[in-house]
Amino acid sequence: MNALVYVVVGIHVICSIGLIVFVLLHSGKGTGLSSMLGGAVPATGSGTGIIEKNLDRITIGFAAGYAVSALILLVTYRPGV
Repeated sequence: MNALVYVVVGIHVICSIGLIVFVLLHSGKGTGLSSMLGGAVPATGSGTGIIEKNLDRITIGFAAGYAVSALILLVTYRPGV
């Protein structure tokens, strides 16, 4: 294997772990990061909405990185060579 494959596998592992962590941080029916930090404060006037938006952006970034690294591995990785 060449050095590119090692780098892409490392990125792939980091993105997969990050994706798991940030998906688990999302709120679902009153649970998650927003209710843990916001409490009973509504999301409209507090910083909870900003936290959720940034959490969405980070999750989308990790998902895009995971997809791109999977496609690069599909093209570059040749087992047994």
